Amino acid sequence: MFLARKELWFSKRRFLLIGFIIVLISWLVFVLSGLGNGLSDLGTAVIRYSDMDLAVFEEEAEFALGKSTLPGSLVDELVQLDGVEEAEGISTAFGSILQGTNPDDESSRKTSVIFIGVEPGSFLEPAVQSGEALDINQPNHVLVDSSLQNQGFSLGDTITISGVGTEFEISGFINNQTLNHVPAIYVVPDTLRAFKYLVPGSDMGIEEPVNAIFLTGKNLDSEQIAENIGGIEVANKKETLNGLPGYKAESGTINLMLWLLIFISAFIIAVFFYVLTTQKVQQFGVMKAIGASNGFVIRSVVAQVFLLSTISILVGIGLTYATTLVLPEDMPFNLLPKMVWIYSLVLLLTSLMGSLFSVRSIMKIDPVTALGRSE
Repeated sequence: MFLARKELWFSKRRFLLIGFIIVLISWLVFVLSGLGNGLSDLGTAVIRYSDMDLAVFEEEAEFALGKSTLPGSLVDELVQLDGVEEAEGISTAFGSILQGTNPDDESSRKTSVIFIGVEPGSFLEPAVQSGEALDINQPNHVLVDSSLQNQGFSLGDTITISGVGTEFEISGFINNQTLNHVPAIYVVPDTLRAFKYLVPGSDMGIEEPVNAIFLTGKNLDSEQIAENIGGIEVANKKETLNGLPGYKAESGTINLMLWLLIFISAFIIAVFFYVLTTQKVQQFGVMKAIGASNGFVIRSVVAQVFLLSTISILVGIGLTYATTLVLPEDMPFNLLPKMVWIYSLVLLLTSLMGSLFSVRSIMKIDPVTALGRSE
């Protein structure tokens, strides 16, 4: 490590150039990770950050909320099963809202939203950032995603469902609650059913219909639950997310870009250090001639890569968090600390693995030949 630090300082211009490349690569990886995670949140946050362990859908619904309709009475049956701690129905309905009560007001523009029907006080109701939680005694009070604050919505505002005329009052704001790339508005279930099934017969004769039922519990067996209750299919959280429109395509594209970038960065770092190693054949030859072993020389090279990569990755992390300060408010960006740690370790390991390409060159150095070259 001592030799590695001394050479880094002595040849600082050369290593600064390599470090700058690693900084740019790590900066790009972290920014892409935050953008990819933010994009995923737009499409999945309601489910992704819920406490549910399993989701129950109508049979052959392909784990999609929009294709599933179940009777609300099924909640009581499911909560009686072994291992189930809580069971709550969830309903969804797309719509657009207007601020105020006058749909003819030219200043009121339509905002696309998704209504989420959940029981007040259940584990599916998100924590309130400001205002008050849902109340079964105030069926027209709703919780609204905080992104709507950027569009001029405030606590106590009246909103109207476009084309229906149903009016609500915003009683609270909630953080990071979006689904299918639109803000979520949480309402009590009966209120949602009142406008979702406004057309007679649209509920297909199902009493208190819900789109799905989310379960919590330990050691839940999805196959056993499906066998005990007919006409349903059971999914874990990952399968439920994959059932959302476009989620698999979006996440797959971002992940492919990230891992290709990491692979390319490993190749670039390997080439840099291989070139540096070939330029130092004489120095390594002298070290071997005075008794330095292959292991000692290799450790010094690996230590150099470790120090340079660690410092560069930390700088890349700092630049990423600085970037978040200047990003537009409406840009989906969510950099999870867990992902920062994971990608940092992956970048560091790929850098170390890339440096191992020069190990073979070091082991093949003949001290006599190297000293002859230096003469």
